[in-house]
Amino acid sequence: MSTTLKEPQNTPALPREIIRGSMSARKKARGNRGGRSLLAKGEPMLWLTGGGLVVAVVMIIALLTLVIIQGAVTFWPKPVVQFTLKDNTIYMGEVTRDDTYKPEPGVLNSLPADVQADIAANEGWAHRELVRTGNFDLTNTHFHWVEDFNSQGQTLPKWATVIERNSWGRFYGMPKSFLIDGKVVADTPQAAWAEYIKYHDEVRERWHERRGLEKHDIGRESRKVDHARLEMKSALLEHGKDSAEYREAQANYDAIEAQVNVAYAKIREEINALNAENDRYQLVMETAQGQEKQLGLAEIVRAYPANQLGLGGKISLYLSRWWEFLSDEPREANSEGGVFPAIFGTVAMTLIMSVLVVPFGVLASLYLREYAKAGPMISAVRIAINNLAGVPSIVFGVFGLGFFCYVVGGTIDEVFFKASLPNPTFGTGGLLWAALTLALLTLPVVIVSTEEALAAVPGSMREGSYGCGASKWQTIRRIVLPRAMPGVMTGAILAMARGAGEVAPLMLVGAVKLAPELPIDGVYPFLHAQRSFMHLGFHVYDLGFQSQNAEAAKPMVFTTTLLLICIVAFLNLFAIWLRARLRRKFVSSQF
Repeated sequence: MSTTLKEPQNTPALPREIIRGSMSARKKARGNRGGRSLLAKGEPMLWLTGGGLVVAVVMIIALLTLVIIQGAVTFWPKPVVQFTLKDNTIYMGEVTRDDTYKPEPGVLNSLPADVQADIAANEGWAHRELVRTGNFDLTNTHFHWVEDFNSQGQTLPKWATVIERNSWGRFYGMPKSFLIDGKVVADTPQAAWAEYIKYHDEVRERWHERRGLEKHDIGRESRKVDHARLEMKSALLEHGKDSAEYREAQANYDAIEAQVNVAYAKIREEINALNAENDRYQLVMETAQGQEKQLGLAEIVRAYPANQLGLGGKISLYLSRWWEFLSDEPREANSEGGVFPAIFGTVAMTLIMSVLVVPFGVLASLYLREYAKAGPMISAVRIAINNLAGVPSIVFGVFGLGFFCYVVGGTIDEVFFKASLPNPTFGTGGLLWAALTLALLTLPVVIVSTEEALAAVPGSMREGSYGCGASKWQTIRRIVLPRAMPGVMTGAILAMARGAGEVAPLMLVGAVKLAPELPIDGVYPFLHAQRSFMHLGFHVYDLGFQSQNAEAAKPMVFTTTLLLICIVAFLNLFAIWLRARLRRKFVSSQF
């Protein structure tokens, strides 16, 4: 006997649309049994954000890898290759890079049929190599392209020698003879090279001694005359031409000028003696085209037979070039030599900028966070600070030139250096004005980060200090600031990183192409903040866009960029280390 279940009579009937909707929902639930949709879980956003991070990291690593590889191999010595073209033209030099290109129709039609067939089989592409042939004083060119279809072959001459000179760039050739007092003492490549090795070091020592006399001794005597002349002009402006002060200053100037002339004569005698001794030694080189060139040993920075170097010789030459790069002055329109003045200028400007910007940023942040009451004025100030962070850097350069250089510097010249006018002392670009301009540029970074650090200090610490009877300033100085110092250092790190890499403002307020005279020396007042300076960022710009020998300067661009990155990283690591020590000191205030 079966029983039939019936719905209760008092249950109302559901509308047909609701029944259908519930059935559809149950079907979807059965289809997605075991979990929710991907969108509900948030997995698409997880992959999207993670993918963005990966892309950013890969881009940074790729850029750093390119700079490191290109910068690290710049100074590695290459073999010297001799190419013989089909028209018997000979080129000898270092292969700097190769390229594939499509020859012009006119060039292609003039080639033999078999060469045209080979290029056509390669879809119209041909291969060529760029050879640094040097010898600019003989050929007026630095580089030549050598196409594969135009070359008979290439060799590695045993005595092919690379000579790096003080001027005219590199020279490529083979030693032919060695002269002393105009007489040939060696007439074979091997013997001439042995004589070069014998005398070159002592000749270069005399050359450096001569440079020291020209740069330091003559400069010191010139400063004496300039100082006496300025004193005489000051006496004229202050007391008049008929005054006793002016006559005394004029007599002092005449006496100093006479002394300096005597000193000049002695220094010139020493310089002439050193030059005469160095001029005795000449290395005669022969180019691949058969031209001869006499090179004074004093003008040769270094020379080496490129195709005879072993691994040890290459490493020694590589390290020697790096040492020259880090410790010497630029030469050959900044495309060769060192960048020590640029290193010094970059570090000095960055440190001065940091010393200037951090106190002002911290003081402004303390007022905004600890003293000022919320209102329209404070809100307007915060908006202005945030907007200031988005102003293009070149605008700061224009402001620095107009305000710091012309207004402030011009006023200083009118008050303290009136005798030097019309030649400006502080009324032009210099290290101090560049540091102040970049301090203004990075000020918003320090203010914002310091405000956040101050806000992160627990309010209970302030209340406890007040409860112990401390004043507001005592609380800020002894409780708040020490625990906010890691955050302040974070702002200093960010400001330092941005300021060290800026170039556009520096082009207007002090950075120059060449300034071998450092802002710091042994002459009172020792720090000459009014002097122009070199900067690694500006040096990169100059090499990349203003060099007359772009191909030779291109490797130096990567090397200088690598050095700039390393300096900024070193400064940041030092600041990070200091911040870590402060955090360990105030463990309870980490945030």
